[in-house]
Amino acid sequence: MVAGTRQWITGGSTIGIKMKNKKSLGQHWLKNRVILDEIAELAVTQQITTCLEIGPGLGTLTSSLLKRFDKVIAVEYDADLARKLPAQFPGKDLEVINADILQFEIPLTDYTVVGNIPYYITSPIVRKLLDEKHRPARIVLLIQKEVAERIAATEGKYNLLGLYAQNLAEVKLAQVVRAEEFTPPPKVDSQIIVLDPRAEPVIDPKYLKLAKIGFAAPRKKLVANLAVGTARTRDFWREKLSEAGINPDARAEDLGLLDWENLAQDYMA
Repeated sequence: MVAGTRQWITGGSTIGIKMKNKKSLGQHWLKNRVILDEIAELAVTQQITTCLEIGPGLGTLTSSLLKRFDKVIAVEYDADLARKLPAQFPGKDLEVINADILQFEIPLTDYTVVGNIPYYITSPIVRKLLDEKHRPARIVLLIQKEVAERIAATEGKYNLLGLYAQNLAEVKLAQVVRAEEFTPPPKVDSQIIVLDPRAEPVIDPKYLKLAKIGFAAPRKKLVANLAVGTARTRDFWREKLSEAGINPDARAEDLGLLDWENLAQDYMA
């Protein structure tokens, strides 16, 4: 065993990696080969041969992706990891780019995106990918379980990121990944989430501007937030909610995309 390196056996295979991680970058290495293969398999879509991987780290997921895609472009923020990764896959069409994914201009048209991403930048990454001019055919991310559930939430549990994502993509939850599957283990469990971008949004994205106001203080009643964030009174909003068939005592989390469309259309008219 090389100094500073440990080995583990998962799914019938042995993976040797350097264990030192950078806490400031939210690095946690997924070690279960069966789960890594499942993530890669979920990213496979018809006729797409290129995959963009976010944060390849030690290359454990990269290995699974290279078995399923002709080309993998891996964007790694950690300069040390980015420098070492190519040597692990000789003869493979792997391009490693040392960059911040949030600042990276994706030079692709037909591609999928996969990533085991740091929890603290989940929201900006999801928004970036769904805002791309040439959006990926599919997005498969391993993120904090609680956040995954919020993105896929339904009636009574909506949040702003979930509404944004569901407006632009079909959202599905896949396998839960327990904390002990990572080294070092994070404090919470993770979950795989799959987003298939829509050809057209469910509602005009401009209507979600009102939703942003509504979620300003999520625990407060919606009329209170809307009254503070707009030039209209609470009585005005109670009346508009009633006219839209929405409980005047509702909170922002109770409203789905079509509710916000109905409410915003009238307000913005």
